[in-house]
Amino acid sequence: MLFGKKSGIKNRNRERYDRVRRLMWIKCEACGHLVYYKDYKDNHYICPRCGHAFIMTPKQRFDLLFDNVSWTKFPLPTVSDDPLNFTDRISYKERLAEMRTETGANDAITTADGTIGGIPSTVCVLNGDFIMGSMGRAAGDGIVASMEHAIEQKRPFIMVACSGGARMQENILALMQMARTTVAVNRLHQNGIPYIVVLTDPTFGGVTASFAMLGDIQIAEKGARIGFAGRRVIEQNIREKLPANFQTAEYLYDHGMVDMVVPRPELHDAIAKILAVLTKQPREPKEINIATPVQDNKPARGMGETDAYDKVLLARNENRPHFLDYINGIVQDWTYLAGDRTFAEDPAMGSGIGFWRGIPAVIIGQEQGRTIETRQKHRFGMTNPDGYRKAQRMMRLAEKFNLPIISLFDTAGAFAGREGEERGQSQAVASSIATGLSVKTPYVAVNVGQGGSGGAIAIGTGDRVLMLENAIYSVIAPESCASILWKDNKFKAVAAQAMKLTARDMAELNVIDQIVQEPAGGAHTDWQTTMELLSSAVAEHIRELQKQDPQTLPDTRAAKFLSMTRDVEIYGPEHKSEH
Repeated sequence: MLFGKKSGIKNRNRERYDRVRRLMWIKCEACGHLVYYKDYKDNHYICPRCGHAFIMTPKQRFDLLFDNVSWTKFPLPTVSDDPLNFTDRISYKERLAEMRTETGANDAITTADGTIGGIPSTVCVLNGDFIMGSMGRAAGDGIVASMEHAIEQKRPFIMVACSGGARMQENILALMQMARTTVAVNRLHQNGIPYIVVLTDPTFGGVTASFAMLGDIQIAEKGARIGFAGRRVIEQNIREKLPANFQTAEYLYDHGMVDMVVPRPELHDAIAKILAVLTKQPREPKEINIATPVQDNKPARGMGETDAYDKVLLARNENRPHFLDYINGIVQDWTYLAGDRTFAEDPAMGSGIGFWRGIPAVIIGQEQGRTIETRQKHRFGMTNPDGYRKAQRMMRLAEKFNLPIISLFDTAGAFAGREGEERGQSQAVASSIATGLSVKTPYVAVNVGQGGSGGAIAIGTGDRVLMLENAIYSVIAPESCASILWKDNKFKAVAAQAMKLTARDMAELNVIDQIVQEPAGGAHTDWQTTMELLSSAVAEHIRELQKQDPQTLPDTRAAKFLSMTRDVEIYGPEHKSEH
């Protein structure tokens, strides 16, 4: 609230009040400190003391998001004011008139056109200062009209949500806007229009339960409170105290509901980077310039027992580049996308969008971590069901925008744990395989290290499957195989040789399409050369696949995998006659 503001200030004094307001102090709702108004404005309407983000007006949002503070307002349809003749302490008509005078807007929705990162876009703002940003008929009509405008103009659509939910004064008519706006969102998706949602503080109720949670990309503004029911309602209902961070942007990120949490000043650049990939803006290939970390050259225990087990140890080398290393070295304008939209964000499965050697793409892969802390965080690349469901979401995102999928798989296998079983590990792996086989977009999968069991093939069903020279691919680890079949782990090297799990074996068995060479000592000795060879090979396959009709890719992909294993006699023992 404004320090010194008297209740009941008259609308006829608005101009005088605004002049005084610019010289006054703001009292922060969160920390209670007084902040000089100019400092508050210059800090993007965020308290410089505690970081609390105040509600921004539509104009302030447009100025923040559009390039060069340049935009044109889009005219919205109008509706009759009070279909239910509703009255509480005052009539609904009086409340609307008061809000219109206060905000200068007809209702809670305002829409404008402009450019973001040079890309023509439409931004629609749900104003939290207009009856708490509640959604009634006017707001619903405004959202639908704005989305139809974006479809007609073929513009990316950015929805900035700030709302308490559906408008009580319009009852069932407001509730129906949840369905009406969802129809419009479905049309955005059907027409291939990028739909980005920015969730701000607060966003609740029927808004989160409809159009505001259906974006291709979900961005939560840092510090925003987001949910369905309010905190007090939930606490009263379940009779227990909720965590302090409950329903915060960060809480939703951890629980897989949003792709990223972005501070307000960084929203423009974050959205511009996303739009550049989704709209396939031209980019020159990024120059690869990466140093190889210092390593311990002491040979791994077990080297030299068999050639196959040597490959196992090279694939597991601690200094070998992992998913995020490849991203940092190869990919330009990378945006990490998080969450399965159901339960959690799984850091074992990395995912996002960016430019791979100048090619806009969706990129997924297991991240193993490097330090003790990061290995624990990423669970050594062993993915939970949430990670595989996130991968499926990325595959469908790629299909919508006809972006190629690049998968860098590197895992000992799917995570074996109670939580994984409770949340459907088998179903998640199976669905990932099915989704990968069915998407109508180019798909290149690369085994960059350990291709362990179903955890690997879940993101390994590409049109092209590549394998680094010292990677391995197997149904089970050779140590486990030795323990089960030889009844002794010491036969692990013998088991590795018998299992035929090397890249050369995979090529001879017709399981992979290409072996990507590594530097003489292995990928862990020269990251620069490894990434140059890998990135070029993947880019070449993508360009070949992009020449094909995407509608034909699933059938071709299916035929490729159906043909595998049918005529495998390479390693079969000779059958001796009984006579």
